[in-house]
Amino acid sequence: MDSAPVGGKPPGSDRGPRLNRAGSGTAQAAASLPVRIAGRVRLEPAEMLDRVQARRLDRCEQLALVAAREAWADAGQPEVEPERLAVVIGTGTGGALTLLGQDDVLEASGVRNVSPHTVPMLMANGPAAWVSIELGARGGAHTPVSACASGGEALSLALDLIRLGRADVVVAGGTEACVHPLPLAGFAQAKAHSTRNDDPAAASRPFDTGRDGLVIGEGAGLVVLERAEFAAARGARVYARLAGAGVTSDAHHITAAHAPGQVRAIRTALASAGLAPADVALVHAHATSTQAGDLVEARSIAEAVGTHAAVTATKSMTGHLFGAAGAVGAIAAVRAVYEGVVPATRNLASPDPEVGLDVVAGGPRRMRVPAALANAFGFGGHNAALLFTSA
Repeated sequence: MDSAPVGGKPPGSDRGPRLNRAGSGTAQAAASLPVRIAGRVRLEPAEMLDRVQARRLDRCEQLALVAAREAWADAGQPEVEPERLAVVIGTGTGGALTLLGQDDVLEASGVRNVSPHTVPMLMANGPAAWVSIELGARGGAHTPVSACASGGEALSLALDLIRLGRADVVVAGGTEACVHPLPLAGFAQAKAHSTRNDDPAAASRPFDTGRDGLVIGEGAGLVVLERAEFAAARGARVYARLAGAGVTSDAHHITAAHAPGQVRAIRTALASAGLAPADVALVHAHATSTQAGDLVEARSIAEAVGTHAAVTATKSMTGHLFGAAGAVGAIAAVRAVYEGVVPATRNLASPDPEVGLDVVAGGPRRMRVPAALANAFGFGGHNAALLFTSA
């Protein structure tokens, strides 16, 4: 196999996130933060699940399960042998809300009040495990934990499983739910989070001169990948093909972006797909809206792909979904390939002249997208690049 068809559907993640909402944690702690904005999903995932089941799931697990059901239904619920069906769901923090919340319970009320479901709720492999149980997937349930590259690495691993003949169908993507005062405080202390509290809708500003940091978001994005012959035999609707992937590590710095590693990931993806830089019509940039990170990625794109491709950054609308970001970005790229419409980067009022790329802004751009690159980079020097082509 040299490619994998991609089906599925974006999750119920926020197109225009409700900001200025504190996550779990005390209102007092949230009120004392210099950062009081975050992107939340519009629908409560617990309300879309059985009440008893929802109580046994961390929010990141709830989001993953809802997204999996949506993607599986959209793919037509393919009939596949359980041993040939696999799940790969990445996450950056796993059940962080459960960990923090149950620690509060332990300190305030004692051990007898700690939930007996705490461990399966906080473990990072919980989302993949629950989705595998839901779908009866016995071909493997895997969990890349690579910070903000996790969702991208999940799709790369899914492609490997198909190419190696270990699965016919893989449900893959990422999930994250860590809107809480502690992560907000950590990013605020690191000067990495936007403090545009008075104008939250304009806080995430990739490639803009006024960008002042990321905005924490939450959500999940899952796709259904199938072996080409399997998809053709069942007459599946194919949105795009995952034609290649590249995963690298910087071995450079625990948080700083590093262009050489990003360039290698992109070039590896191009080689994996058998494509040349000139073939890439669109780049969905990782673009978190940090001063340094956006410029490093812009240089990487220019070096590995060139400046001819259109570029979009949907974190301007969703916020940064950390472990889910790479998967949600990949879905945006897939939809652009399928529909011929590139979403605009929001809040790009004053493009940074140092970026030097064709960043789509102002409104969607209708164009043919025969090949699209989706980037995902994470703390620790993790880099994932995915290349999608038309079906």
